[in-house]
Amino acid sequence: MRKLYFLAVLTLLFACKKGPENPADQVFINGIVYTVDETNPKAEAVAVKDGMILAVGTSEEIQTYVGEATEVIDLQGKTMTPGLIESHAHLMGIGYNKLELDLMYVKTYDELVEKVAEAVAKAKPGDWITGRGWHQDKWIEKPEKLVKGFQTNDLLNEVSPDNPVYLAHASGHASFVNRKALELAGISNLKNERPAQVEGGEIILDELGNPTGILSEKASGLVSRLIPAETPERAAEALTLALKELNEKGITSFHDAGAPQSTIDLIQKFKSEGKLTVRQYVMLTGTQPALLEEWYQKGPMIDTADHLLTVRGIKLNCDGALGNRGAWLLEDYSDRPGHRGHETLPMSVVSEVSEKAIPAGFQVCSHAIGDRANQEILDRYEAAFAKYPDAKNLRFRIEHAQHIHPDDIPRFGELGVIAAMQAIHLSSDRPWAIDRLGEKRIIDGAYVWQKLIQSGAVVTNGTDAPVEPVDPIPSFYASVTRKTLQGLPEGGYEGDQKMTREQALKSYTLDGAFAEFEEDFKGSIQVGKVADFTVFDQNIMEIPEEEILKTKVAMTVLGGKIVYSMP
Repeated sequence: MRKLYFLAVLTLLFACKKGPENPADQVFINGIVYTVDETNPKAEAVAVKDGMILAVGTSEEIQTYVGEATEVIDLQGKTMTPGLIESHAHLMGIGYNKLELDLMYVKTYDELVEKVAEAVAKAKPGDWITGRGWHQDKWIEKPEKLVKGFQTNDLLNEVSPDNPVYLAHASGHASFVNRKALELAGISNLKNERPAQVEGGEIILDELGNPTGILSEKASGLVSRLIPAETPERAAEALTLALKELNEKGITSFHDAGAPQSTIDLIQKFKSEGKLTVRQYVMLTGTQPALLEEWYQKGPMIDTADHLLTVRGIKLNCDGALGNRGAWLLEDYSDRPGHRGHETLPMSVVSEVSEKAIPAGFQVCSHAIGDRANQEILDRYEAAFAKYPDAKNLRFRIEHAQHIHPDDIPRFGELGVIAAMQAIHLSSDRPWAIDRLGEKRIIDGAYVWQKLIQSGAVVTNGTDAPVEPVDPIPSFYASVTRKTLQGLPEGGYEGDQKMTREQALKSYTLDGAFAEFEEDFKGSIQVGKVADFTVFDQNIMEIPEEEILKTKVAMTVLGGKIVYSMP
């Protein structure tokens, strides 16, 4: 009888036992969790409710949040970080790159020509052949004929006599076109028709004065404006492909560096249809003054409900890139005496936009790669800030901040200007950038991440895709090694400027969130913040550096929803 009584009491106690008072929707357990929270830097598990972080702790602690309906995700020792934030890239460019000729991995001029020939064979006469990604300084062998460091279009003309060809440089700051495209643009014979110098750009000529097919900076527009406009259907396809790529690469938030209204409208459409799987922080393109005026009047669009689409920045393109010698320098290029690059936007426009943006509530984000461009923009920002002394927390940015005069490095911290940099550019560009700038300028002010951090500046990270692949792992590797992706040189280029792994992770998470005014909502794994996570199959914070590039994204989580899982 006693035994039966005892069993009855146990059954009653079990029946009365309650589940957790506040059960989680999901729990992620048995992981290595790097939180980017200084007060609690490392954990094992996270509980999520309504897309927000409910608790962070050990797996045992988080098990207490498991109710009958809780989804339990066992990370099996994988590494979780806050969702990665791509702080400077081009959303539609990533998608269109998948619909056109992808020349990013072309290793020779002959290989580029072969790809064009294959496209011509599939095209109708007169159809445009377009692509992007070539970079003459990354080819394993140079063509026999070079003019000002670039190939000529002789072979391109042979394989495509009837189809106009427009191939954008990897940097987006030059293009390579064939004779047919030049003829359509009316620039096939410059002796009689127009000068080689274009305001903010250059048409490269050979020794006889004929165009070689290389159009630098704004000169590219002479041809690109002739390319038929994209259709809405193709734009939607490009956006779909871009979002898929970002999900697979662990990106949960994306800063789109310069978009027209049509792109904003398309993103808004995807959001309303429930198809927006990456948070978007959009910078308005500064190439359309009328668009900026419209937005000054209505003010920023800040998504405080879903945090999926915010329009708050203005992107200004102020100089070119080092690859095509378009970056605006204080002194001559080491490998092209007498040439200092291009001011692709009058500095008066930077002043005008900055002074209008501040009272309207917009952040200004100016592209500057050369030291002259960086200096000029800092001057314009400083003058605008002085006109509005009561305006605080402006968080103006310089995009790339690649080569800075030593005197200007401290000004980033002093002025509170964010350096929105892309570490992968060091890996890709540093081997040949020294030819452009010389050793002293490289050491003093190129890719100076630590100097900027020590100045008090916020340094964000990214890829500038499709200039580089949007994959964050190579950029993380570059941040902590300062080596090429082939692992050279030993010790890295200017090794004293390496980021620590903690700094590199923060540049891809919390600093990226700060750069879009969202550090209280995302960027770290803390109770009350959104459940955006990136999960890796290896511990990128501890494995030997040579293993980092072998790491894969295992899972991407947006607001508690798994939007990508490794097959």
